[in-house]
Amino acid sequence: MRRLALILVCVAGVIMVSSCRKGGSESGGEAKKLRIAVIPKGTTHIFWQSVHAGARKAAEEFGVEIEWIGPERESDREKQIQIVDDCIVKKVDGIVLAPNDARALVPSVEKVTGKGIPCVIIDSAVDTDKYVTFAATDNYQGGVIAARRMGEILGGKGKVLVLKYAPGSASTEEREKGFFDTVAKDFPNITIVDSKHGMDTVETSLQAAEDLLTKHTEIDGFYACNETTAVGTLQALTSSGRTGVKFVGFDAGDTLVGGLTAGKIDSLVVQDPFKMGYEGVKAVVDALNGKTVPKRIDTGVELVTRERLEQSAIKALLNLQ
Repeated sequence: MRRLALILVCVAGVIMVSSCRKGGSESGGEAKKLRIAVIPKGTTHIFWQSVHAGARKAAEEFGVEIEWIGPERESDREKQIQIVDDCIVKKVDGIVLAPNDARALVPSVEKVTGKGIPCVIIDSAVDTDKYVTFAATDNYQGGVIAARRMGEILGGKGKVLVLKYAPGSASTEEREKGFFDTVAKDFPNITIVDSKHGMDTVETSLQAAEDLLTKHTEIDGFYACNETTAVGTLQALTSSGRTGVKFVGFDAGDTLVGGLTAGKIDSLVVQDPFKMGYEGVKAVVDALNGKTVPKRIDTGVELVTRERLEQSAIKALLNLQ
């Protein structure tokens, strides 16, 4: 009898441990859904709405819940750090994070991993390897693509302005570096005469672009490295009547696609934010289920011209169908 009682106690213990590992149960015996926090750089731009849509798609497919929460402005590092801390306190099962500063978010990412919470980085890199995977565009290659397009449309010579984004943003810094390096290496007769940071709003980007155009009256090309800087540059070129300037932008939204269609923008280097959100959530789920996840997931980048807008793959990427 003692032996039988001991066996029954052990079996009950195993059942309890198994139940805990499955996250417990809700009324009716249904397994509790995993909760994954998805924390973007900001919440106002169309780019992040596409990331959100991809995350929702993955959540539906894999039967998990997502909590979408981020700072309103992409420059608000302190708010994003606070959000990460709050998610740790709430004991979410996993975190998908787009760090708005490669260095400032290092302690937060390492804290998440130290608590045993799978952390997936999307969109922009962070200066630590304490995460599950990094799912993003090859941003340096995006800058290379932009530079090669600029070299092509300028016939290999001319003067170019660059509107950068913000210091500390790893993704855009890579796009800038790819552009600068490629121009210097492949197009010795193209001169980048000036550059400036547009920061995180269209208004600040517009002012920065106007300052550059006022300072340099004779230029041939303009490169802007993200959605806000590209929209600000488009507005500045339009209002100043500088229609002869060849403009290459980065990212896509209704305003930028409209500028491309109207011939005000020569081309756009376009990411796949939907795929970033989807792959981010999927990677957390895979990690929680003990699956092997690659350390780097390339979500792709495309050069979009007005002629390519009719291609089915481009329509799908830009959500034009």
